[in-house]
This record gives sequence, structure tokens and C-alpha cells, in this order.
Amino acid sequence: MPLQIYDVIVVGSGNAGFCAAVSAKENGASKVLLLEKAPESWAGGNTTFTAGAYRTVFHGLQDVLPLVQNVTPEMADRIDMDPYTEQDFMSDLRRVTNNRGHPQLASALVKESNSTTKWLAQNGVKFQLSFNRQAYQIAGRQKFWGGLVLSVVDGGKGLTQQHQANAARKGVEVRYDSPVVSILSNDADEVTGVTVRHKSGMKFDVLTRGGVILCAGGFEANASMRTQYLGLGWDLAYVRGTPYNSGDCLRMAMNDLNANPAGDWSGCHSTCWDANAPTDSGDQKLTNQFTKSGYPLGLMFNVDGLRFVDEGVDMRNYTYAKFGREILRQPEGVAFQVWDADGASWLRSEEYADNVVEKIQAETIEELGEKLRRKGLNDSTMFVKSLREYNKAVAAHRKENPDIVFDPSKKDGLSTRSSCKGLQLDKTNWALPITKPPFLAVKVTCGITFTFGGLKTDHETSAVISDSAGKPIPGLYAAGEMVGGLFYGNYPGGSGLTSGAVFGRKAGRAAAERAAVLSKRKATVPTI
Repeated sequence: MPLQIYDVIVVGSGNAGFCAAVSAKENGASKVLLLEKAPESWAGGNTTFTAGAYRTVFHGLQDVLPLVQNVTPEMADRIDMDPYTEQDFMSDLRRVTNNRGHPQLASALVKESNSTTKWLAQNGVKFQLSFNRQAYQIAGRQKFWGGLVLSVVDGGKGLTQQHQANAARKGVEVRYDSPVVSILSNDADEVTGVTVRHKSGMKFDVLTRGGVILCAGGFEANASMRTQYLGLGWDLAYVRGTPYNSGDCLRMAMNDLNANPAGDWSGCHSTCWDANAPTDSGDQKLTNQFTKSGYPLGLMFNVDGLRFVDEGVDMRNYTYAKFGREILRQPEGVAFQVWDADGASWLRSEEYADNVVEKIQAETIEELGEKLRRKGLNDSTMFVKSLREYNKAVAAHRKENPDIVFDPSKKDGLSTRSSCKGLQLDKTNWALPITKPPFLAVKVTCGITFTFGGLKTDHETSAVISDSAGKPIPGLYAAGEMVGGLFYGNYPGGSGLTSGAVFGRKAGRAAAERAAVLSKRKATVPTI
């Protein structure tokens, strides 16, 4: 096979990878190659399995209206949407990560989120206001909450398709079924290319002038690495997305190039996931619909009939990525979400429709307990007792606080606390009574989305930092899930896709500029 040389090589076909490739083209790279380990039918990596939400700074409704395609002037008059400032975004990042995130990475993410979202729209990403996920209709008005308002038309699947179309327009060469098996470097420790294994089994080298950008995801689909880094029991977590994110490029970068590992290697994004979902990969048809994020409107019980989290401690955007871990910690790693008729009326159909989830319904709490026993509940007596104690605590709070009104668009203060002291584990917001039949329950488990441990990168160029030298490895960049140090223990919903776009864009620009500089120096074929 003749020697192949590209200005920039990108590894991974998710949101970060396509952003990096297109950015490289826009910044002068004439030949850009994107390599994907998976077959084309699995294009997009974990991006395909997201809801397509982007968290971004915006200055009010008028700032986002030009980006979206699902709002008429009449609808706009009925929308309540507070601005989401840089201070708001930074505050959320610091709060949910216990202020552990790298401050310069966080600052870059926040400050460039607005311009990057608009750049995506210019590159064919079709945004819409996320009425179905981020707004409640209250008193005839659409009330947005949680600082997250934008999502992509047709969700993650639509986002992948729009990225693919844009890459084709920009002239990015994309090859599927092309896993990278090694990263090449020369005697000066400069990255010079990659070795690719063709589906025929043949291996060949592809060289680069500007650099290699790693956007190949974390190790969430690798059961042994999950156990090694996240801890015992994590091999049993359900994989929400692609089965191809097995940590290969992370290990190559650290073991072969001495890249500096960074971030929360014992942490991950994990959520409440349908217990009847596939175990080792996401479903390509239902994708994100296996998420079960309606718990703030109800309760969660383990198999011993006990609650184990405060379901109302915060808005769903700031708890759903960590509650999967709490479920995995429970006996047998499963739980039951429970509502009455009023609470169930607020559930989103995309997650809780009859054709999406197995519903367990009953006319009494006792009957529900017996039906749950057949689904794995060990102690139906304790379940009934716990639920009745909860209802008594709710009633006591309501009696002492008759003026507090239920409002799912904010932390409304409806709780189980009163002069009667409340519960051992209180629910601090949206504490609706569970008294009106029919009662509904669904069985959930832990679904892992992506891992937080990654590579240390430069916040301006997304260049990967050497563990020994403490400076960038020439020609090596990373974006997306491979960036370590941004998220710790938790993350604000929607910030993952934004991070991939912000740092993918930076990496593409930096690699293209490096290719141009080396070309001016009359650099020819890199020495391996």
C-alpha cells in the first residue's frame, strides 16, 4: 500500500471527533482523515446515544431563538426563560464537582460555549428548544429550568447524521472499521501518525504533518477497566452507549507516549437506567429512551423496601449523572421508581411510554408491593411501611406550610420536614403525596455513560501533556471524553457535548496550524 500522509488525523467519530475534523479543515488543513474503530452502522460513538443537549451560556430567549427551528412568534410569547450567564455555568460546574475541576479547562468551556454553539449551527447542526426535557407547562406558559435549553433535532442520532453530512461537505475523509492499534512517534518524541488495522486484518501506517487528535472516548464499555478504576461491582453496570469505547487510545497514549493521566479515574457519568435494557451496549433504536429520570417527581426504593437518596435534593440536571452510582451500591444493584397517578402525569413519554418501559401498576400500595415482590423486591412489608411513613411526613409538612405550591421548574421547598422532624432520609423538594391510584413503578439499574478519567490537556490548544516532561507532546491532542480534569463525581447535564465541541474545535485548529508551520519549514515526510 502506498504511503499515506495527511495534515491532520482524528480518531473517533463522535461529536468531538467531527468537530475536530471540521475545525481542522476550516483552519487550513487540506487533507483531514477521521478514523473510526466501529463499523459505519455504529457511527457517532456515545454521541448517538445522547439526548443531543448542549449546555451553553446564553443571554436570554432572544439569544437562542435565531438558532432554533421549533418556535413560532406566538410560542415565544409564552416562554419563560432566564439568562444563563458565565457565572451561572461556572457556579454549576464548581458545585456539582465539589470544586475539583481544573479551573482553566472549566473557564475555557464556559467562556467559549456560546460561540461554539453558534459555530455548530453554522456547520449544519439543527437546534431546537428542549420543551420535552427542560420545560414544564405551568399556567399556560412554558417554564424552562436548570440552565439547559438547547437540544438537537432528532437527538443524538440526528446530531451524528448532521455531523456526517457536514464533514462530507467540508471534504473530511472518514473511514469506518479502522481501529488505531498504535500511535507512531519519532526519536524527538513527536507524534507522526498511527497504525491502523483494516477489517481484513492487515495493518498499515498513516502519517500526519500536523498531528493526531484522540477523540475515541473513555473506557466505559470495558468491564475489566471499570473494575480496575471505578471499583468492585462496576463490571455489572449496564453500558448505555457504544460497545466500542474500550479505553484503547487512553492506554496507548499513557503507556506508549507517557501521556499524563488526569481527572477523576474512579468517577463516571452513571444514571438511572431501565433494568430490562441490554447489558453490554445501548439499543440503537431506543438509544437514550432507556434513561429513567422521572425520580424527582416520585421516590426510589431498593429491594429491601428502603429509600436511599433524596430524590429532590436538586434539579434533575444535577443529580441524574450520579444517581446511577447510588443504585449500583444497593443490594443486587437495582431499584424501583414509584409514583401515584398525579406524579406519573408529569413523566415524559419518551422515557415512560407503554412501548418503552415495563410498567408495574396497582390500585393499592399493598398490591403494588406484592407485584414488586415478583419483580425482585425482597421486603414488601418494609416497602409499604416506608411509603406510608413518607406520606405522613408529606402531610405534616403541607399542614404547616399551606402556601408552598408544587412547581417542578424550580426547587419548590415541598418536603418531608416539619415540627414532627420528618424522615431519617428526607425528600427536600417536590415531595408529592403518593396516595392517588393507580400507582406506578418501574425497575431500574445503573447505566454507565462515560468515564471521567482522561488525559491532561492544555486548555488553549487541547494538546496532550507529557507525564515526564510536563509540557505538550508535539503532535498529540485530545477532546471529548478523553479530556481528564473537567468533571469529578458528577457533571452538569448537557456539558459533555459542549465540552467535546469546544475542545474538539480547539484541537482541530491547533493541529491545522501546526501542519501549516511545519509545511512552511519545508517539513516533508515525518521520520518514524
